[in-house]
Amino acid sequence: MATTQINPTRMELTRLKKKLVTAMRGHKLLKDKRDELMRQFLDLVRQNKALREKVEKGLARANANFVLARAGISQEAMQVALMCPKQEVTLETSSKNIMSVDIPVFSYKTRTADKGDIYPYGYAFTSSDLDDAVKSLEDVLPDMLKLAETEKSCQLMAAEIEKTRRRVNALEHVMIPQTQESIRYITMKLDENERSTQIRLMKVKDMMLEAAHHYSEHEH
Repeated sequence: MATTQINPTRMELTRLKKKLVTAMRGHKLLKDKRDELMRQFLDLVRQNKALREKVEKGLARANANFVLARAGISQEAMQVALMCPKQEVTLETSSKNIMSVDIPVFSYKTRTADKGDIYPYGYAFTSSDLDDAVKSLEDVLPDMLKLAETEKSCQLMAAEIEKTRRRVNALEHVMIPQTQESIRYITMKLDENERSTQIRLMKVKDMMLEAAHHYSEHEH
């Protein structure tokens, strides 16, 4: 063990004791962080599951509406109707910090506020089924962005949880036990040195007393 390379002095003992206090405090903080990350991660996983189900239902509804629209008009007519969009969507990204993890935040804005601009065609040559299909895609867009945001957040939190878990284990199973062992080693060595010093002092005292006794006898 590394204790054989440690200088068994009181200064080193004091340093190691301070190191141990810091390590144990850091271990507790990291455990608390890991537990809170796990709690928030599980909340995000549940939210992600619900969002995915909602988005899949929305996309299935949109696909069904497009199938109905395709049944009412020709493929060429649908392509012409959707060829030149009137509306434009801009994606905006930012982030928020949760437990030292930068979580992405997605939002979007449209070029115009007119809800009718999602339909890039005139109503004379298209069916209401196509209107429903386009509207259903617009309805599912916010949930799709929220789902992407949540899934990326889950990935980032999972990576942070794993990193924090490794740090907790390193402190718990390596650094703290090694420091405790080093403290025990130095304490044992210092105790041995103190006992040796006391024994030497007692021997010196006995020798001095014996010498004094012999000197007294010699005088007599």
